[in-house]
Formats: sequence, C-alpha cells, structure tokens
Amino acid sequence: MARIINTPENTFKTKAGKPIERPRNLQPFIRHLSYPVTILLMRTPITPNQITTLGMIFGLAAGLVCLKGDYFSMLIGAFLFLICYVLDNCDGEIARIKDMRSIFGMRYDTFVDWIVHAVFFICLGWGATSMTGQKFWVWAGALAFFGGTINYGLELYKNRTKPHSSQLTTEETSIQDDDSKMDRFVLNARIIRSDFCFIVLALSLGGSLWFLLPPAAIGAQAYWGLQFTSSARRWHP
Repeated sequence: MARIINTPENTFKTKAGKPIERPRNLQPFIRHLSYPVTILLMRTPITPNQITTLGMIFGLAAGLVCLKGDYFSMLIGAFLFLICYVLDNCDGEIARIKDMRSIFGMRYDTFVDWIVHAVFFICLGWGATSMTGQKFWVWAGALAFFGGTINYGLELYKNRTKPHSSQLTTEETSIQDDDSKMDRFVLNARIIRSDFCFIVLALSLGGSLWFLLPPAAIGAQAYWGLQFTSSARRWHP
C-alpha cells in the first residue's frame, strides 16, 4: 500500500511539532466532526481517559433518555449519542498527539464502547416497548446487547497486547488490517460502524428510531461473526 505523505495542507501541528492528520477521506464522517474538537482539546490539560469518561457519560445519558420512548426523548438521545461518538474519536487522537497511548486506555476505551451501546440498545428497546406495548422491541434490544457483548469479549482478546485502532494513525490502521481480503472487509465494517451515530440521528429525526433495533440485532451478530472469522484465520493459518 502506498504511503500517504503529510503535507502542510492536510496536517495541523501541535507546539511539540506533532502533526494531526486532517480527514482525507469522506468516511468515516465522524472524523470531520472530531478533528476540530481535537484541535481545541489538545490545548487543555485533559487526558485521553478523561475524554473517554466524558464520552461515556454522554453515551449513558443518551440511552437513559430513550427510556421514555417519545419523539423528543429519542431526538435528544440521538444528539447525546452523537456527542459520545465525537468524543470517542477525540480520545484516541489526543492519546496519539500527547503520546499517552496505553494498554489500560485501550481496554478502558473498549469497555466504554461496549457499555454505551449495551445500555443504548436495552433502553431503546424498553422505551419502544413502553410506547407500543409490544415486547418484540425489548427482545430485539436484548439480542443487540448479546451480540455486542460477544464482540466486546473478542475485542478484549484480540487487542490484549496492542493499542486500540482508535489510538493508531490512519496509516498504521491500514497496515495493521491489510493482511487479507477478510481483514479489509472487517476494516470497512469498522468504518461504517464508526458512523453509526448518524444513522441513529437520521432515524430519530424521522421518528422511527425504534426500527433500528431489528437490523442492529442482526448486524451485531454478523459483526462479531466477522471478527471471530478474521481472528480464527490467524489462529489456524
């Protein structure tokens, strides 16, 4: 894979001279929002783990707001969820810029990613059931939670001795995931997953956030299945 050389046009340098890569590709869209926030946060003494904690607070709040199940609650929850995703990108960028990457930070980030989505799906399903009286929605949320939990376990095992992908540069991530067509497929799935918050926001604006649950339940199983298959290929070449 050809190396991308950073130029003054696509980087912003810190006082220490470390470059911050501007988003070069259309996807993931979330990086276009996290980049300016990272520029602001790097001038503060805030640490990556503190940013992760702040993102967790917004993410958990998003789920709890959705418990009510009405239109405005879902809309507020979607915006809180978006903020959570922005901060989830910022923590890795700040960790790289300030040279504060760590195994603990990786594991903490993975845990927060799991707990936020677990709470969000459970609360969304509960809110939908409370509004419609149909238990199907809460079961769909539970299935999404189940798939996310399996994926969390796989992420813990696979990344137990290396930095989380959010703490790597674009080039490092590409090199790390460029071993095979399956790995590139998983990488593309991760990119799409990075923009999941925009799907949540769009559906909430249309008043149909509940309909996210069935595909999320199926997608969660498919995602951990891809992760497992990719890892199994390395265990048994």
